[in-house]
Amino acid sequence: MLSKNEIKYIQSLGHKKRRDEERLFLMEGSKMVAELLEHYPSQIVRLYATETFYEQHPAAKQIQQHHIVSDDELTRISQLQTPNQALALVHYFSEQEIEPPSAEWILALDGIRDPGNMGTIIRLADWFGIRTIICSPDCADIYNPKVVQATMGSIMRVAVAEKELDAFLANQQLPVVGAMLGGKELSSFEFPKAGILVIGNESNGIREDVISLLTDKLMIPRFGEAESLNAAIATSIFLWELKRE
Repeated sequence: MLSKNEIKYIQSLGHKKRRDEERLFLMEGSKMVAELLEHYPSQIVRLYATETFYEQHPAAKQIQQHHIVSDDELTRISQLQTPNQALALVHYFSEQEIEPPSAEWILALDGIRDPGNMGTIIRLADWFGIRTIICSPDCADIYNPKVVQATMGSIMRVAVAEKELDAFLANQQLPVVGAMLGGKELSSFEFPKAGILVIGNESNGIREDVISLLTDKLMIPRFGEAESLNAAIATSIFLWELKRE
């Protein structure tokens, strides 16, 4: 049985300040935790799961601090509305110094604040084979439980680093392409083999000091009356065009 202090500690990791202090985040759901067990077991500090999960994934019992919990206990420690068999306390992934490769595209996010959008964009990057994302400091925390959940495991495979975008982009030799209204039509642009794609804030787009560093401004043509596109949807269209080239 979990103690009140243990439950309180796990719940506290739902807050960024505590996550940063402990360098730990929560990963939930049988699918994501099973994938973590298979590929990154050393990242797991503690594992809380139902008997059913341990029966289906015997390797879980090799985690030094593994605990069998009831459905009620899982509900008490979960950040989800509908808990799903397993919850892991996980080390932050190591943040390496990122230098844009000469033969790949990377994604730069300028003020993406919605956790759902952030998680979905990480998942999209994984789908389209983008291995690196640079985030401005005001982006949603990638270890926010809502972000982690929306990535559906892609947080394990995509390197994400926080940097001041203007300083980072000013030192790059690669093309810097920005998604913004009033730019050149996306379908008419020939993407080079490598570059940096900038996606702006959900409401305000790319900030002025970053716009000045763009080599190309591109837009998705509008055929209806909607004022704008969701940032994650816009990202998916840009990445499809980029990879289609």
